[in-house]
Parts: sequence; structure tokens; C-alpha cells
Amino acid sequence: MMKPDLSVEFLGIKFRNPILLASGTVGYGYEISNFTDLNTIGGIVTKSLSLKPRKGNAPQRIVETPAGMLNAIGLANVGVEVFMKEKIPFLEKYDTNLICNIAAGSVEEYAECTRILTSSSFIKAFEINVSCPNVKDGGLIFGNDINYVAKITETVKKVSSKPVIVKLSPNVSDIASFALAVKNAGGDAVSAINTLVGTSFNIWSRKPHIKNVTGGLSGPAIKPVALAKVLEISRKTDIPIIGIGGIMNWHDVAEFMIAGASLIQLGTVNFIDPGASAGIITGLEEYCVKQKIEKITQLTASYVI
Repeated sequence: MMKPDLSVEFLGIKFRNPILLASGTVGYGYEISNFTDLNTIGGIVTKSLSLKPRKGNAPQRIVETPAGMLNAIGLANVGVEVFMKEKIPFLEKYDTNLICNIAAGSVEEYAECTRILTSSSFIKAFEINVSCPNVKDGGLIFGNDINYVAKITETVKKVSSKPVIVKLSPNVSDIASFALAVKNAGGDAVSAINTLVGTSFNIWSRKPHIKNVTGGLSGPAIKPVALAKVLEISRKTDIPIIGIGGIMNWHDVAEFMIAGASLIQLGTVNFIDPGASAGIITGLEEYCVKQKIEKITQLTASYVI
């Protein structure tokens, strides 16, 4: 059998394989470039960008948990203008797809960030992080309100012709309805899932390990939840999906694609093995050969239930 075709056409963008590096786990690309060749992966998703620079939360803001980690970084970032001026020139050296993750405290800020970033031809698409507190409404999390998710999607689509992917929160009762709201508002795809809410305590001091008290749980511990959410979206809607959540190896990639994902993002594994993508790509090729799969896109939503 010939070498399998791992390329994926997604939202009109050609990805050499379905492997993306997840937002918040590889900085702006430079941080991981000494460990993995960015030319070999499908793409990179930047850490969340806001209109103005953010310092983020006070430490301790990362703590290890069984089969995962909690983080409450607080969306620390350099802001869109510094990103455009100082970070994009480095990324332009690589033959890969750049997706910018955007975080904001208001609908207007989401739109303004998108508008500014749209001017870069190197940016292929936007991933909208709706797991942010709405500063105008007393801290309500945008991603937990279906009307706000729709409004943000619709507003962002008005200021850019580039694909808009909305990163959905798993901390809702019916994630498929949120995915449908994104589609009806003009969104092009969804990423599923963002982190679960978790906490951890020091039993001696009785204080939380995380200064912020709660944080986002990621890693292998959340993989079954993430898979179920991807499957739910796939079965109830036809919006394209990027799968995220505890993906550590090529077996996990195959599972997420079978459940309905077209692309996947590697997150927590980057902290454990920043060069993991190379082995995952090789493993996928070998798997496709064994399964007589000529094109990896045949895997997407191929579940038998």
C-alpha cells in the first residue's frame, strides 16, 4: 500500500496532517520550536490574545493532578499589537497554518481583536475562546450563555472573512445546542472541548493549591468526557469539529476522529513531551497502513453505534 494521505482540507485550508498544537500550551510557537519542527505539523493555535496585554493571575497557577493538571493562568498574553509586531515575524518562517485564539471581556473586544489580526495574511483562522468572564455583566462566563455565544460568533464574523472557530466549554448541560447556535450565527467550526472546572486542596494548610481556587482541568483525565462531547456534537449537528482533551498519542487521535473530529489539538502532552507530535504522526501513518485507510479523512465520524 502507498503511504497514506494524512492531509485534511478544513474550512478551505489545507493541513498537511490533522495535528495542531493547542492554545496556551506552546506559547507563540517560539517556545516549542526547539523541541518540535513546526513544518511537520498541521498547524499551531496561539495562546489566547486580548486587546491589551494581560499579566494573568498570581501564582500558584499550575498544579499537577492525577492523570492531568489544573491551570489558572488568567489569559496572560502580550496583546494583539505586540503579537503582530514581535511574534508573527518568527512564525512566518515556518510552513504551517496559524490559528489565533482570541479572549476578551466584552463582545466589542472580541470584534476589535479579530479586526486587527485580520490584516495579517499569515493568520488563517480564528479560534474564539468564549470561556472568559464578561466584565460588563459581573463576571458571567460567556461560554455558559448560549445567547452570548451566538452574539459573539455573529459579531466576529462581521469583521473578518476568515474562518471563525468557537472553542466550546464542556461546563454546560447540552453542548450540541451551543454548537448549533454557533452554526446558526454563521460560525464555521467548533473546538471541543475547553477545560473542565476543577480544584485541589493542601490537606495540611487546608488551602487550595491554586491561588485562584479553581482552575481548568486538562490531560488524560478528561479524555472520555471530551470524546463524549465531540460525539454528541457530531451526532446532533453537521458543523466541523476540532477535537481537544487529553490527547496523548496516536490512539487518542484516531478515537477523536472516529467520534467526529476532523482535526485535533495536542495540549497537556506538550508539557510532558514537547516533541510528541512526531511520534503521533508516524503512529497515525502506521495505523492507516494496517487498517488499509488511504486517506485519514475517512476516519472522521466513522463510528459504528
